[in-house]
Amino acid sequence: MRIQIRELGDRIGETVIVAGFVHTIRNQGKIAFLRLRDESGSVQVVSGTWNAEVFSVIKDLSLESVIEIEGLVKESKQVPEGFELDGLKVTVLSASEAQLPIPVVMEKGASEVDVTNRFDWRWLDLRKNKSHKIFKVWTILEQGVREYFVKEKFTQLYSPSFMSTASESGAEVFEVKYFETKAYLAQSPQFYKQMAMASGFEKIFMMGPVFRAELSFTTRHMTEFTGWDFEIAYIKSHHEIMDQEEAMLISGFKKLKEAGLIDDEIKVPMVRISLLEVKIKLKATGIKSDKEGDLSPDEERGICKIIKEETGSDFVFVTDYPPTTRAFYHMRDQETGLTKSFDLLYKGVEITTGAQREHHHDILVKQALEKGLTKESLADYLKFFRFGCPPHGGVGIGPGRIVAQLLDLASVKEATYLPRDVKRLRP
Repeated sequence: MRIQIRELGDRIGETVIVAGFVHTIRNQGKIAFLRLRDESGSVQVVSGTWNAEVFSVIKDLSLESVIEIEGLVKESKQVPEGFELDGLKVTVLSASEAQLPIPVVMEKGASEVDVTNRFDWRWLDLRKNKSHKIFKVWTILEQGVREYFVKEKFTQLYSPSFMSTASESGAEVFEVKYFETKAYLAQSPQFYKQMAMASGFEKIFMMGPVFRAELSFTTRHMTEFTGWDFEIAYIKSHHEIMDQEEAMLISGFKKLKEAGLIDDEIKVPMVRISLLEVKIKLKATGIKSDKEGDLSPDEERGICKIIKEETGSDFVFVTDYPPTTRAFYHMRDQETGLTKSFDLLYKGVEITTGAQREHHHDILVKQALEKGLTKESLADYLKFFRFGCPPHGGVGIGPGRIVAQLLDLASVKEATYLPRDVKRLRP
């Protein structure tokens, strides 16, 4: 029975079967060294003229071929693992073509492959250990987040991706043919989360695809991505939502630390600062403001750097945005006129937008009309608030951005299994 390479250290002196990809080969005439790689690690396999059959197969192998090896596990001080495998039998499960379109193993001094080319051959690019770590981080982070939701008695719901009408920013949705009519791919499960509140659910979360038809070519935007959302009822302030998200992220990061994937836990409490205060701090350090009611990428990076130096925190909640730059369904403070909304920034990038929602039907209609929307286009949504709806609020989170920032990746696309952007629909 096959075992994984990480188990070999406990099997010294035993004959075992392992399988994986051919990582490297060094043929030194009468002896050959092959490094075999599976998802758990790699091991050196030794063979030579003393086993002519195995030696013949190994010296003719191409890199990235998939093989199965039966061998004797032996101690070896010459390799980092402290053991190697003396090959007794080799079976080629799948031979690779000799010329790889992109390298899986980067030779010393070799230049990095163009990212477009890497994404064209994504399955080869993903064979690298650092690529596998990205998705282990995804898995464990989500596990910690789910554990928090379960502990706090949240219910998971699944929203549809097809919508009958475009949401409030219709120019950014994908229109698709839907039998004899047309539909739109959902930009967000926002309306469905709020319907859940009107349905009597008090705490819900959703995880699923989100589609944005934006002509964006940045390192933080894609046309399809995975979104995490939650919504909670009977709140009195958007600060209650921030409390929930902070605790949720602490749970996720704690799980990552327990798994040995990160070293540090989140510094708490996370900083909360109004947009006005942010602008004042940025101006004092010479960072210009391009957006009066919002933050540019440069400003996001700037305020995160300032807060990191002042407090040591990588997370910054920016609160109290004006209505002009927020969605019509964000509740407004009666005294200041500002929205009860926030963004959460992590290491210079926005990862969350959240708010207390307006749950009064008449006010919602008024705010929608102010944004140039019509009652007709929002008819289905507005029904949710005609027969009683608790006060509520929630967030939309970009977990891909969290993973990208956590691992210092160049782009959110690097943190995505198969990224989709303006120019990419393959593989």
